[in-house]
This record gives sequence, structure tokens and C-alpha cells, in this order.
Amino acid sequence: MKYVLVTGGVVSGLGKGVTASSIGVVLKACGLRVTSIKIDPYLNTDAGTMSPFEHGEVFVLDDGGEVDLDLGNYERFLDVTLTRDNNITTGKIYQSVLEKERRGDYLGKTVQVVPHITDAMKNWIEAVSVIPVDGKDGPADVCVIELGGTVGDIESMPFIEALRQLFFSVGQDNFCLIHVSLIPVLGVVGEQVIPNASWLQTLLKRKPTQHSVRELRALGLTPHFLACRSAQPLLENTKQKLSQFCHVPVGNILNIHDVPNIWHVPLLLRNQNANDAILKHLDLLSVAKPPNLQEWTKRAETFDSLTNSVRIAMVGKYVGMTDSYLSVVKALLHACIACSLKPSIDWIAASDLEDDSANFESCLIVLVLFMLQTPEAHAAAWKTLKNAACVLVPGGFGDRGVKGMMLAAKYARENKVPYLGICLGMQISVIEIARSVLGLEKANSTEFDDNTPNPVIIFMPEGSKTHMGSTMRLGCRRTLFQNRDCITANLYHNSEYVDERHRHRYEVNPEMVSILEESGLKFVGKDESGKRMEILELPDHPFYVGVQFHPEFKSRPGRPSALFLGFILAAIGQLEAHLRNPQNGSL
Repeated sequence: MKYVLVTGGVVSGLGKGVTASSIGVVLKACGLRVTSIKIDPYLNTDAGTMSPFEHGEVFVLDDGGEVDLDLGNYERFLDVTLTRDNNITTGKIYQSVLEKERRGDYLGKTVQVVPHITDAMKNWIEAVSVIPVDGKDGPADVCVIELGGTVGDIESMPFIEALRQLFFSVGQDNFCLIHVSLIPVLGVVGEQVIPNASWLQTLLKRKPTQHSVRELRALGLTPHFLACRSAQPLLENTKQKLSQFCHVPVGNILNIHDVPNIWHVPLLLRNQNANDAILKHLDLLSVAKPPNLQEWTKRAETFDSLTNSVRIAMVGKYVGMTDSYLSVVKALLHACIACSLKPSIDWIAASDLEDDSANFESCLIVLVLFMLQTPEAHAAAWKTLKNAACVLVPGGFGDRGVKGMMLAAKYARENKVPYLGICLGMQISVIEIARSVLGLEKANSTEFDDNTPNPVIIFMPEGSKTHMGSTMRLGCRRTLFQNRDCITANLYHNSEYVDERHRHRYEVNPEMVSILEESGLKFVGKDESGKRMEILELPDHPFYVGVQFHPEFKSRPGRPSALFLGFILAAIGQLEAHLRNPQNGSL
């Protein structure tokens, strides 16, 4: 097995995940099989209980793993299916070591960070790297490993030691270290600054590239490549100085400057012959082919040339941080590209749509609570909603903003605006219809009101109300279509079933289904038991669809999610034509 380790320095948020994914794309384009591992040094066992505001979205895998959003980048870029074990956290490692200690596996020895924790980390990497993720038999050729955080963070020290040991054990020809760093530009001078000279270190008062490289070398790891993030392409003089200060050959200094869209990043690496340099270092030149990135080039250039757009109202709880809905945004992008459109997403905080925010007295109370719900925000939110071509309500937890989501669903239903509700968005539409159409004014979800007389959404019987992590209905589950003539079944090419990923604790109350369907609502997709409602539609609406699963997690560039594609086609009035001739709706 060949390993490519991607680390980061100077500041966090440099795009290590995109860099690691792009390296994988270039190597895959050379005919190699690639797998990926993300290391997160936090103590959480997984990302399942982490706030979207703190860590972005929780990406869900086929096996039910709740993982870091970077694994979503890996799956989308490399078109692979990863497992929960491809996301390693400090919490998982310590949990496995402590379980062994409790069983007596260490035979009375003192359990220490070195060697027991570091050995567990190294063994985990070696075991996971050989698991096939591309549907073929046998291990991959290259494993790309991303180490989360920034070099120098105290929590990542055991992982760096484990990776040093891995480097030593597999040898120079089987291990390549790529260090991602920032090259800032001083705004006053406009000169590219090499954040490594001692005088500049004092001037800028920030962790510079040289410092992070020195930190790595002190810990036993020497970068073979530098991936330099910058606003503009690096000057040759800049590369020469970086080479001198960081002891990296000029030919191994890669520049990842700002580009119009991230699909250009693999092309940037290819254009700098990064593939040849990495293959040469890993002694793979003899088995690799010239990189074939025609599809990536076409995709990147197509997006750059698009001029028409479609306005999409995204009504959610976590709109302050767009990474909270990263996979939804990517799925919209994939669908829009397939329709030769650019997505224009209007972010609407669901709470801004609520009638309370139009009341000035309520606003004073809210302001005391340090919230910014004003009459102006309320009016602006409704104006934005009404100007959109379609409405999407994504998943979420908790009751904040629920009234606003219901108002958005009601507006879309009554005004025949294409609507897609995902997970909570589906449940919201059920509650809204129960209240507005069936007259069940107190209909609700038991998540929001335990004592509701009309519980149209209930807690799943197998769920846990005391333990939050990994206690939901998770992973890829099968949905059987009840009506092959419905819009959703047609979008899925008239299949009998569809396998999609789930992440939820609450579901439609099966005892209320017959009453709900009296409103005209149809549950056109159910699970294999027939008791769980998976897909709903309104037959007399151009596109009013709610799904309990998360179709965004399986969307891929060039292979958009069927539901997202149908959603966008409905927004531009081309859904019926697509359903008559499905080949017209995608690239």
C-alpha cells in the first residue's frame, strides 16, 4: 500500500479536504485505485452529536456512519463508497484501547499513549486502507490520508507520532507527505509574502509556513511537497524562497490558488505535473497512465460558461453557516449543472418567516435575547421566498424555526411552487397539511409537543431518548414505491425501489396515514415493512415532494440525485418534458 498524507499549517480552513480529494482524483485519473481516510483529533467518537454551527454538516455513509463532511468530498470527488472506519477520531481510538484494557488484552501492562494508543492508530490506518471502496475486489493502490486540524495542535500529537512510525515502517517509496500552507498577501503593499523568514514572523505575528514545517520536522515528519494556498498564482521568486526556507525542491511546490469552482483544483495539480512528481516519489510511474481528466475539464469549463441561473429558496435553521447544508448545496449544484444552470441559493432563516417576527413588541423581547428578528427581516424573508422559483426545506432537529418552515411549505403548496422537503422538511409538510387542510389545529410532532392530541409525527419505537450518538435510524435503507406512476418513481427510472441514506429519530405516525391521505396527500414510498412512510407527494401539484431520507448524500458530479434533478426541472417548467424523455434532463 502507498500512502499520501495531507497535513495543514499556519491556519485552519485552508481546504485540506478539497486538496486531498483532488490529489485522489488526479491519481485515479492515472489509472490507480484510490481510497481515503480522514483523521479527526477530537475526542468525540464520531460527528453525530456535534452542532452544525460548530462543525458543519454530519455526512452519513451507507453503513450508517456519521462522519466528518470531508468524507462527503471524498465520495463525491472519487465516486467511492466509504465506511465509518474511514473516519478515525481520537474518541474511537481511546474507546478501542480502553475496551481492550478492560478485557485484559494487555496482560497487566501499563497502558500508555506510546506505544498503545499510537499502535492502535497505526493498525487502524493499515487495516482500513486495504478495504475496497470502489466496488472492486482487492485493496486500492493508494490511500490518501487527511490529518485534520493544524500542525502544532496538542490533540493531534499522538496521530503525528503514529504517522511517523507508519512512515518509518513502510519506507520512503511508500509514503508521501504533502503539507498545505497559506501564502498571504499584505493588503497595503500588495506583495506576496513568504511567511517563513524570521523578520516576517515577528512582523506578521502569526504561525508561518516555516514554523509549521519546522514543527513537523521536529516531530519526525519532513514534507515532500508543499501545497500553497494563495489568492493569486505564485511568482517563481516566491517558490524559490519557499524552497530555500522549507527544504522542499522547487518542482515539489504546488500552488493551489483561488479558482472559479473547486472542480478546477484537480486540473491545477495536473497542469503543474503534480501527478508525475507524486508517482515518481511513490515509485508508481511504471504502472500509471497519463491522467485522463476530460470529464473534469468539461465539467469545470461548463460551469464557468453558464450564464442563466435559477433562484432556490433554502429555508432552514442553520443558514448562518452554509457548511451545515454542504451536501444539499452540492446536490443542487450537480442538478443545476445537468440543466445548464447556475444555482442561485437564497438563504432564509426559518424563524424570520414567522409572524411573531413582524410584531415589534416581540422583536424587543427577541433583541433582549440577542436575536435579530425584526419587522424588516420578516418582510425581506417573505420577499425572498416569493421571488424564488422553488422552495427547499432541509433536515434539522429541534423546534426553533419550525413555524417558519410550515409557512414556507404552506406557501409552496398553495401557490403551486415546486417544493422539496428533506427529513424534517417532509415532517413539516405533514404537520402543515394536517393543520391547514384537515383542520387538526393542534397536530404536531412529539419532538415539539409531547402532549399533542394529534401526533402526526412520532418518535421511533427503537430509538433512545437518553443516548444521542448512533441511536437514530441511520444508513442506506430500501424504499418501495407504492405507485409506479408517481413523479418520484418516474424520476428513479420507474424502479420498484430505491436505496437511500437515512438519519432521523422521528417518523410519520402510521396510525394517522389514512386520515392524512384524506387531504389528497399520497405516501408513494414506504419501507419494506410497509409501516414507515418514506416519500409523500401531492398529485395535483407540479412538484410537492417530501422524503424521509437524504438524497443529497448520494449525489455525484455528472450523476445528480434524481430528486434534486426533478426539483430543478420543475422550477424551470421542464419536468414534464423530462419525464417523457428522461435523456433530455442530464448532461
